[in-house]
Amino acid sequence: ARRTGPPDGGWGWMIVAGCFLVTICTRAVTRCISIFFVEFQAYFGQDYARTAWIHSIVDCATMLCAPLGSLISNHVSCQVGIMLGGLLASTGLILSSFAASLEHLYLSLGVLTGLGFALCYSPAIAMVGKYFNKRKALAYGIAMSGSGIGTFILAPVVQLLIEQFSWRGALLILGGFVLNLCVCGALMRPISLKEDCKTAPEFLEQNYVPETEKQDLTRMSICSPLIKSWPHECLCYCSWKEYDFLLMPGFMVLAVSILFMAYGCSPLFVYLVPYALSVGVSHHQAAFLMSILGVIDIIGNITFGWLTDRRCLKKHRYFCYLFAVGMDGLCCLFLPVLQSFPLLVPFSFTFGYFDGAYVTLIPVMTADVVGTSLLSSALGVVYFLHAIPYLVSPPVAGWLVDTTGSYTASFLLCGFSMIFSSALLCFARLAKKIKRTHLRSLTGNTALKQHIWTNGAIAYSVTAELDQRDVEFLAVDTNSFSNR
Repeated sequence: ARRTGPPDGGWGWMIVAGCFLVTICTRAVTRCISIFFVEFQAYFGQDYARTAWIHSIVDCATMLCAPLGSLISNHVSCQVGIMLGGLLASTGLILSSFAASLEHLYLSLGVLTGLGFALCYSPAIAMVGKYFNKRKALAYGIAMSGSGIGTFILAPVVQLLIEQFSWRGALLILGGFVLNLCVCGALMRPISLKEDCKTAPEFLEQNYVPETEKQDLTRMSICSPLIKSWPHECLCYCSWKEYDFLLMPGFMVLAVSILFMAYGCSPLFVYLVPYALSVGVSHHQAAFLMSILGVIDIIGNITFGWLTDRRCLKKHRYFCYLFAVGMDGLCCLFLPVLQSFPLLVPFSFTFGYFDGAYVTLIPVMTADVVGTSLLSSALGVVYFLHAIPYLVSPPVAGWLVDTTGSYTASFLLCGFSMIFSSALLCFARLAKKIKRTHLRSLTGNTALKQHIWTNGAIAYSVTAELDQRDVEFLAVDTNSFSNR
C-alpha cells in the first residue's frame, strides 16, 4: 500500500544513518584527496595545474554522472545503485594504489572512483527527502554532516597512513574503507508514496490511449500496466515528466547560481593544505585545519538544518541559503591575508560552518522548487551542474598559482564567484516580488473597472475576473430579477 505522505521517522532514521555513511565514504574521502596533493606532486614531479586535475576529475565524474545514479535509482533500485557504486569506487581506489603515472590516476582515482561515488550520492540524498517532510531540514542536516565528521576523522588518519604506509598504502586502505557503501545500500529500503505515481486520467489527457479503451484504464498507473500496451509512448511520457521541472523559472535561476557556487567552493578544498604549507604551517597543522573545517562543517549541517525547520525561519530558507553562500565567498576574499596558523584557524571555523549550512539546504531548496516526487531526478541534475565547475576550477586556480607565484588571484576569483551566486539569487527573488506586487496592483485596478451586465439568467464580465462573492451576488440578483 502506498503512504499518503512521508513517515517523518521510523525507518527514516535508518535512511538518515545510511546517507550519513554515504557522505562520509564519498564527499569526505574526496576532500581528503587534497592531502595526497603534495605527495603526488613530489612523486611524479609535476606542477600544480596537472596535479590538480586528479581532484577535479573525481569531483567532475561524481557530479557529471549523478543523473545516471538517479536513473538507476528510479528504474532499477536505489539499493542496487548504491551497492554497485561502492564496488566501483573501491576498485578505483585500489587500482590507484598501483599507479605509475598521473594519467593512471586520472582514470582510476578520477573517472572510476568518481563514477562509483555518483551512483551512491544523489540516490541516498533523495531517499531522505522521501522519508521526511516536517523535519526534512534537520534530517538532511544530520545526513549531510557525514561529510564534516568524515573529514574531521579521516584527515589526520590519512596523513598518518601516508607517513606509515606511503601514499600507495593509504589509497589501498581507503579502497577497503569505501566498501562500506555496500552496507549503506542495504539500508535503503524503498518507500512508495501516492504522489510518486501519476494516475491514468492524467496520462489519458495526452491522447496516447484509444478512446474505446480509456474506461478500462482510468484506475491504472501509467508507470507499470500501461507500459505493456503502449511501451514507447508511455516510456517517453514518463521520462519527460521526470524532467519537466527543467522549464521551471525557479529551477533555472537555482541552476545558474549553483554553477558559480560550485566554481567558488571547489578550489579551497584542494589548495587549503598546500597554501598552509606555503606560509610555513607544518604538515600536521595543515591536516588539522582540514579537521577543524570538517568538524565545524558538522555543526553547520545540524544547527542550520534545525534552525531552518523552525516556524520563524522555515519560510526564509531561500535567504538563509544565499546568506551562507555569500559568507563563504567573503571568507575566500580574506584568505590571502591570513598567513599563519593562528589566523587560519578562525578561517576554517567560519568557512566550515557556512559550507555545512548551504550544503544542507541544497536538497531542501531543490525539494521546495520541484516537489518530493521529482526530487531524485532534480538532485541528479543539480549535482550534474557541479561537474564542469568542479572540473575546471582547480586547474584554473593551479594555473593562476603557477603564473603569479601566489594564491591571491585564485582565492579572490573563488570569493567573487560565490558572492555572485548569492547576489543572483537575491536579485531573482526581488524581481519576483516586484513582479508579483505589480500584478496584484493591475488585478486590483482591473477589478474596479469591470463592466458587468445581465442577459436573462447569465452574467457577463468584460475581464472575466470575478471572484466567488461577485458570482454569488450576481446569481442572487439574477434570480430576484427573474422572479419579478
